[in-house]
Amino acid sequence: MTPSLVTLAHNAVQGGTTAAGHHAAATLQGLGGLLTGRRAARELSMTKTKLPSTEINLDESAQLCAFVEEATKLHPRRKPGPHLATLVQPIFKLDSVAIFDADLNEIYQAGEPFENLQDTLQSICIFGTVSDDAETGVSRRVLRMGDLPIGALLLRGETHGRIASTIASLIAITFDRYHALANESRTESARQAEQLRTTVLDSLAHAYKTPLTAISAASEGLSALGNLSVAQANLVALIDEQTAALTRLTTRLLKTSKLHASEMIPHMEKVAVLPLIEDVVASLADQLANMVVNVELSRDDLSFHCDRGLIVALLTQYVDNAAKYGDAGSIVTIHAAEHASDIVFSVHSFGPVIPPADLERVFDRFYRSSVSENKAPGTGIGLSVAKRSAQAHGGHVWVTSHAEKGTVFYASIPQQGVTS
Repeated sequence: MTPSLVTLAHNAVQGGTTAAGHHAAATLQGLGGLLTGRRAARELSMTKTKLPSTEINLDESAQLCAFVEEATKLHPRRKPGPHLATLVQPIFKLDSVAIFDADLNEIYQAGEPFENLQDTLQSICIFGTVSDDAETGVSRRVLRMGDLPIGALLLRGETHGRIASTIASLIAITFDRYHALANESRTESARQAEQLRTTVLDSLAHAYKTPLTAISAASEGLSALGNLSVAQANLVALIDEQTAALTRLTTRLLKTSKLHASEMIPHMEKVAVLPLIEDVVASLADQLANMVVNVELSRDDLSFHCDRGLIVALLTQYVDNAAKYGDAGSIVTIHAAEHASDIVFSVHSFGPVIPPADLERVFDRFYRSSVSENKAPGTGIGLSVAKRSAQAHGGHVWVTSHAEKGTVFYASIPQQGVTS
């Protein structure tokens, strides 16, 4: 059974320097903060003695209760820093209060200003400073969640060290709650935005299918009529070419929308690698007309289990990128080899170097590297399709880019299909 505050107070005073006395005093401080000032005063008066001046007194207990009560009223999704500063200063009757939120890199103040405030608070946070200066009345506390520093606190006025530490702990908890909810909201908003874009693109892609089919049929009809002049034949050829390009883009949009909606389930089969690569190269013959293509396999009969259509889409994007951004007349090398339990594909080319900051982001949907913005048309979805195709098999993708060594896009795919 938990001892009463009367017993704890008596032990704290009578226990002197014994371990029991220290334990009782510490327990009293923890429980005292949960009581109202009036109840604490009523129970403590029964001991007919006073607590040592180094412990939390009645006024400070009431102040802590008031602070906790007001802090819990703060809106959990609004930045708490400004309100906490204006709460701490009057409740604890301090001259000055300054709070640093390291996550937002913002400082909140109340009362008289501090000198060199930003440097001081950042120093407290970085070096984990905990100190009380009796001469100036300044208390410094790092705000922590576990071992992680998340901010800093400066107090100036008459307050005991334990109170300053308790205030710092309560502020840290409030900050952590806000940041957790804010991160959750940002993640959910991003998910909803991505879902909306996927839905819109899917709808547009389906809507494009009908007019594209009609345009293609009309173009074939014009060609079938015959007796076209050279100019007319050229126009029909242009219509066919652009219709085919739009059809490929529409198909890619439909595929990527399914991939991003996690609707694409790989249909696994044993696939020979060499014919697969040859089909990809043949489909991009026009784009590769000015390039030299080398195909390198670790062995001619290399094969693995995969969804052939998804791997074709992945390699098509890699080779198409090499054709778009590679230097005219340079060599495009398509390589496939066994590595541990995976088949590793790579497409190497020479062209503009991808900046280090873009190496991870080029696989993000709609992202285009700054080196490609003014060089070749594109939607920024192709590499995201490659990434999703690999992930659907339990694999992963990455890229390296160097001025002398060239750019290499990689895809590692488990040989036996999707891994758990």
